[in-house]
Amino acid sequence: MNNEIVKPSILPGFMELLPADQIQFNKLSDTIRETYESFGFMPIDTPVIEKSEILLAKGGGETEKQIYRFLKGSNDLSLRFDLTVPLARYVAQNFSDLTFPFKRYQIGKVYRGERNQKGRFREFYQCDIDIVGHNSLNIINDAQIPSIIYTMFSNLGFKDFTIKINNRKLLHGFFEALGIVAKADVLRIIDKLDKIGVLAASQELFSLGLTQEVVDKVLEFINISGKNDDILSLLNDLHIINENFQDGARELSTVIKYVKLFGVPDDNIKIDLKISRGLDYYTGTVYETFLNEYPSIGSVCSGGRYDNLAEYYTKQKLPGVGISIGLTRLFYQLNEVGFFKQDAATCITKVLVIPLDNNIDYAISFSKDLRDKGIVTEIYLEDAKMAKKLGYANKLKIPFTILIGDDESQNKTVTIKNMITGVQTTVDYDAAYEIVKA
Repeated sequence: MNNEIVKPSILPGFMELLPADQIQFNKLSDTIRETYESFGFMPIDTPVIEKSEILLAKGGGETEKQIYRFLKGSNDLSLRFDLTVPLARYVAQNFSDLTFPFKRYQIGKVYRGERNQKGRFREFYQCDIDIVGHNSLNIINDAQIPSIIYTMFSNLGFKDFTIKINNRKLLHGFFEALGIVAKADVLRIIDKLDKIGVLAASQELFSLGLTQEVVDKVLEFINISGKNDDILSLLNDLHIINENFQDGARELSTVIKYVKLFGVPDDNIKIDLKISRGLDYYTGTVYETFLNEYPSIGSVCSGGRYDNLAEYYTKQKLPGVGISIGLTRLFYQLNEVGFFKQDAATCITKVLVIPLDNNIDYAISFSKDLRDKGIVTEIYLEDAKMAKKLGYANKLKIPFTILIGDDESQNKTVTIKNMITGVQTTVDYDAAYEIVKA
């Protein structure tokens, strides 16, 4: 018999939390879910494992390098790397059973074989919403998305954050007017400009064959700044005769108008012509969200409009708009900067019932009664000294203990102790409930 102990460990790039942190993580997830549902989004849950032919229908690129792919018998399988491709498959497969516009949310784990580094994960939760239309989707949907972002981050406790918005048609049209052919490559360079800096971005643009004059015009354009209405006026004053550019300017103007009507304050929404989203499938409005108090975190919520979600799986035209939050990374970064309260509860229990003198029957009955009334209640069943029992409650920061001995059983009362103030009193059933529910 081999008694060798295997050292317990997990793979790099995977996050595993202690209960206190998991409680905070779950609160973030629950707030996001509740916000999504408050706007009428319906939940779906797609499999973690998909057929490789589904996930790789578009083929090649970084996705194929990062995907976890394996064979099981004759099946070629892969772990999903995002929630968007499974959504596309889901909508195409269930098209006849869905009602359009189809508004869905999904919160689930995805997997990417990325290079291991601090704050980047190979397994992580994403929180996505999408509004998918059939043949068409009103541009006002693009304006509702920032109102969802605003509501969500307000509900999470943030006040100082900025939703940056742009339109890919605007950028494409401007590049076309300059005679730029490699528009997608230019977009990817612009998307990382804040990370690599102007000099490095300029060098990459030159490597595409762009002249100094064209590079200067691109950099000048994307750095247009000011109030949203002023930027829209400047775009109109450029008099660029290009259909894409004019469509993009018109859509951006419409979205900004309706964002205000949806109740997003001007301080929280900003046109930024550098926002481009490097992914190819975005075709119109794009978003990035930043927490101004924590600039080192970077974008915490991003997304945009796409013309045809499921083009690789169906001939139906399914335009849509959506956003995604990398929940695992967001939690990790917020934890790193000390966002969460240090004195937060380390468990979810509100009341610990401690039976004394073998009064276990009454203690169990009372515990059940509290739970039936919605109070999260534990009962301490181990044989231990009182100091250890109270120490258990203190260590977990359980706010109330209820002691049940012979006197309490005979008089149908309980002795309740506030573990924060130290105040202890003997009361009846109803009074105990009124105290702990507050």
